[in-house]
Amino acid sequence: MRAIWTGAITFGLVNVPVKVYSATEDHDVSLHQVHDEDGGRIRYQRRCEIDGKVIPYEHIAKAYDDGERTVILTPEDLASLPSERSREIDVVEFVPNDQLDPLMFDRSYYLEPDSKSLKAYALLRKTLEDEERTAIVEFALRQKTRLAALRVRGNVLVLQTLLWHDEIRAAEFPSLDQVPKITDRELQLSSALMESFAGDFEPEKFTDEYQEELRRLIDAKLEQGESVDTAATFGEEEEKKGGGEVIDLMEALQRSVERSRSSKSSSSSKSSKSSKSASSASSEKKAPAKKSAKKPA
Repeated sequence: MRAIWTGAITFGLVNVPVKVYSATEDHDVSLHQVHDEDGGRIRYQRRCEIDGKVIPYEHIAKAYDDGERTVILTPEDLASLPSERSREIDVVEFVPNDQLDPLMFDRSYYLEPDSKSLKAYALLRKTLEDEERTAIVEFALRQKTRLAALRVRGNVLVLQTLLWHDEIRAAEFPSLDQVPKITDRELQLSSALMESFAGDFEPEKFTDEYQEELRRLIDAKLEQGESVDTAATFGEEEEKKGGGEVIDLMEALQRSVERSRSSKSSSSSKSSKSSKSASSASSEKKAPAKKSAKKPA
């Protein structure tokens, strides 16, 4: 596997550098939308509603609309937020394992110890395991704070992002207010039926039959020659998608951190230049400034 992000788990004065890997992967067959008559690719365009032009991704900004006014936020605005510069996974508290509702779990990631922090990593893992506790942590992601659970799975630490409490809907159904009467006989029959299906959960026994049949169908069509030339029907290579299409959460965090680094480097460069403004001002008056060449479209 390839690390998608690096950071550090912090609690108190303890700092545990780690590398982050996606713990899951998607095996679904990727399908495109095409014209049923000629197989041409159907594409979506980012078109401005004011001038009607198709806008390249580098000129697309994010905005907030309150119903009457719109505030445009540039990448520089978002990069200036304090949370964007953080590479730390901050431990908020340690809670008993059984207090976490599985409904809150979202994405999962493996944490590998950095070569310099193997002992600190092992100590944290052992303590969590012995105390039967899970660390509740926070970290920055796409201009907002994320909540996650840090727990032990075998000999590795696993980071699982969590939904916020107000993101989970309450099960408020009027029908649940009614309490039907259940007889002992009905309960015994229900228990007997459940026992007939009892067993130990073995994930490898289950497969995605739909995806397997879909792959067989595609292979059969290819063998029978029922296909079209991709270059001829799909045209030029689809332009690369930007941050708005980011799939992996930690990859998004990595890009956010790199952008903040670039911003810091730019600020440092400007500060260095300002200290030499006196000497450079005189030389600029003697020599006319050169016009920068226009870049080809």
